Amino acid sequence: MTLLVACGLQREAAIIARPGWVVVAGGGDAARLERELEAAVERGGVRAVLSCGVAGALDPALRAGDVVVGELSPTLHPGEGRGPAETCEVFEHSAPLPPPSQLGPGSRRGGALVEWLADHLPDAHRGTVVGADAIIASAAEKAALYASTRAIAVDMESHIAARVAERHSLPFAILRTISDTADHALPPAALVGMKPDGGVALGAVLTSLARNPAQLPALIRTGRDAGTAFAALRRAVEGLPQDF
Repeated sequence: MTLLVACGLQREAAIIARPGWVVVAGGGDAARLERELEAAVERGGVRAVLSCGVAGALDPALRAGDVVVGELSPTLHPGEGRGPAETCEVFEHSAPLPPPSQLGPGSRRGGALVEWLADHLPDAHRGTVVGADAIIASAAEKAALYASTRAIAVDMESHIAARVAERHSLPFAILRTISDTADHALPPAALVGMKPDGGVALGAVLTSLARNPAQLPALIRTGRDAGTAFAALRRAVEGLPQDF
């Protein structure tokens, strides 16, 4: 049974990779991510789709390293058109499905997959998640998005993965760890730090830092919190059975 996993960074992909899991790193390129996910499904054998990696917190109660499990439907609901919600899609809670052993390719909702994640990650926070086409960087943007959607976290891949899952009637769920809290504004250097292939654009980061050295404290915090999130992601993935 193959689990197709969408993430953003190569570092995430390296943490997530395991036998039976096909991992695609989007690198912020939504069109390429969708093409590669589609190609993976068309090759056959995919039984479910997971969005996995790090995310930004919208809920002020979440801290760096917290685990988020999305109780979501692959059906997409447009943002309400207020501020950053214009670039986002919201996934809403769905009713539970039968046990995972009974899931087939025709199952359209991810309830059982979410329950499987939650069973093995009992400390995870559960709630809705927003997928954004661009990084939600400022505390004000995060607050506005939280107020308009009540989603607890945001990332840049979940809406793409959910769309592919919906298209092929596959179960879908989200597993994310928090890298930046709701009150933390990401510095400019962090916004240019991802290559299109999901690698780290170190040159762009250093150039941004040279142009604006005052962002160094925020960049150090961003790196520290990201390290906490990556460590939590590794523990979460290692806490899951090989076969879902």
